[in-house]
Amino acid sequence: MDRYNQRGVSAQKEDVHKAIEKLDKGLFPNAFCKIYPDYWGGDEAYCNLMHADGAGTKSSLAYMYWKQTGDLSVWKGIAIDSIVMNIDDMLCVGATGPFTYSSTIGRNKNRIPGEVISELINGTQSYFGKLQEYGITVHLMGGETADVGDLVRTVIVDGTMSCRMRRDKLVTTEKMQAGDVIVSLASYGKATYEDEYNSGMGSNGLTSARHEMLKKEYATLFPESVDPNLPDEVVYNGKYALTDMTVTGLDVGKMILSPTRTYAPVILQVLDKHFDAIHGIIHCSGGGQTKCLHYLPKPLRVVKNNLLPVPPLFTMIQESAGTTWREMYQVFNMGQRLEIFTDKATAESIIAIAASFNIDACISGYVEDAEKKELVIEGPYGNFVY
Repeated sequence: MDRYNQRGVSAQKEDVHKAIEKLDKGLFPNAFCKIYPDYWGGDEAYCNLMHADGAGTKSSLAYMYWKQTGDLSVWKGIAIDSIVMNIDDMLCVGATGPFTYSSTIGRNKNRIPGEVISELINGTQSYFGKLQEYGITVHLMGGETADVGDLVRTVIVDGTMSCRMRRDKLVTTEKMQAGDVIVSLASYGKATYEDEYNSGMGSNGLTSARHEMLKKEYATLFPESVDPNLPDEVVYNGKYALTDMTVTGLDVGKMILSPTRTYAPVILQVLDKHFDAIHGIIHCSGGGQTKCLHYLPKPLRVVKNNLLPVPPLFTMIQESAGTTWREMYQVFNMGQRLEIFTDKATAESIIAIAASFNIDACISGYVEDAEKKELVIEGPYGNFVY
């Protein structure tokens, strides 16, 4: 993880976890999102959820692509990233809406003009319209756009989502147990509700992907896209230009900028048909395929021995960077960004539901008893224990 750490990022966020270790963990400490009593309604049958996340450094890549090509549409993708990184975390506790959403944009006004802000805001609203077509209601409650050029080199796009829901509809991971199987849902391909092929990038590991894939010349072309304190040897080490075409039909820039896929339409149906059989849902975001380790309710071993094939994006990153496959699975989702813990019969039904949205899925592994919390990944690139 040396180059990742040298760039000032952390896949596991150890210092963040230490900083919050004494905070209230909410009603269900093992749940994927923090859950609190129904402060607003005062009803013990309900609970409140609030979650904050964003597009991360993906917005820096969107800036570079827009400046080089003039393509404003990439900013709608950044708006989607910020939304999905919130909504799909909340899906993991069984929340399916209605949601409220507030955007927070911090920009350097000298580099990010009003037309970009317009794309971000209008892109947010249009995406909510798309979600509504699939039964997911999100109300845009406004937000804040701040001119903070002394702090931000280009733009930061974040959001906060909230929801009120019944406690008896929660998925808290407390039921995860030996004998469960894991259903992994693909992050790549073209879902029925997507406009084009999705590389599976999501919104994690962008600092690594950007610097490991793009040519050194981008440090000169766009110095504002780089922390000036970074050592030169970890800045734009790759062989690709943003507009180089790939086997996916997308150029390199658009491939890395693929909007983060939401699984909301799938999970809405899964929970409607199989709520009682769902023991846990994990969004493989920060920490990639090792994310599940943080949410095991007791000592268990998770064995992933049949993951979906790794799509082109991640093999390109690995080849360009020379990153070990062990580290790749810790940083990236590797082609599967959501996993569901359940029984085998339910797993087959979930796979069929995913297929109805043109999303690949498979039984990727299983859970067994162990003396400590442990993850084993077995596959074509090696066997790894975390």
